[in-house]
Amino acid sequence: MKLVTFEQNGKTGIGALRADDTIVALGAAAPNLPTDMKSFLAAGADALAAAQQAASNAPASAIVKRGAVKLRAPVTNPGKIICVGLNYADHAKEAGLPLPEYPTVFSKYSNTVNDPGGNIVLPKISAEPDYECELGVVIGRRAKNVSQADALSYVAGYLPFHDVSARDFQGRTSQWTLGKTFDTFAPMGPALVTSDEVGDPHTLDIQLSIGGEVLQKSNTSNLIFKIDFLVSYLSAIMTLEPGDVIATGTPAGIGGARNPKRFLKPGETVRIEIAKLGVLENPVVAEA
Repeated sequence: MKLVTFEQNGKTGIGALRADDTIVALGAAAPNLPTDMKSFLAAGADALAAAQQAASNAPASAIVKRGAVKLRAPVTNPGKIICVGLNYADHAKEAGLPLPEYPTVFSKYSNTVNDPGGNIVLPKISAEPDYECELGVVIGRRAKNVSQADALSYVAGYLPFHDVSARDFQGRTSQWTLGKTFDTFAPMGPALVTSDEVGDPHTLDIQLSIGGEVLQKSNTSNLIFKIDFLVSYLSAIMTLEPGDVIATGTPAGIGGARNPKRFLKPGETVRIEIAKLGVLENPVVAEA
């Protein structure tokens, strides 16, 4: 399934995005289901099965056109946004850094969450706003000390994720947090595509373009630390909860590593495409 969070007439709900670009409003098709994504994921396999059944047999009154609603980030309020840096060898090389022995991990916060189509707001105090396309992993059930062999069973699904980064703030210290946590700096979506529909997450083409120019292009097969390892490794350190998002790193081609450097500018639209997961587009605007 392609699960979405959408807003209509001032109310937010979750739905199933269909191939014809319509959305089954699950609150109308299956009123007993939770109405927010985190609660829905926490309800487990029974809720997913009920949603699949509802999406297959939805009455006309429960179906809306995608263009008639506002899509929100699939998980609007993740408890944790855990980001992995330097997880493609070509990106580590362009950054002039050795391949990591262990995952390089940093965090974003809920203020960064941005919707599909939402404005990426370039802060006045940064001169180096940069782009990073990433595969996002959404946790589906509570995970603590899970084995690598079982790790993928804790994943609800996947989504396109944009790790917008203010390089000048990121580079001020050895800790990257401030460069990563400006408001609007984590667009994600349009849908959370469930694991059963994706299959092997390490076979997905991923690319980022601006104005038709492809700036990043790779495949998730090139991840240094694979998703099963990351879920297992992180769960040994912190309890992962339904709705937590893991951003798995970006391939080569970032603006800060280009010659000349190429940073985001107001008026541009960033387009991220990941096979099976869809297209995430966000316009870029200057802070008022």
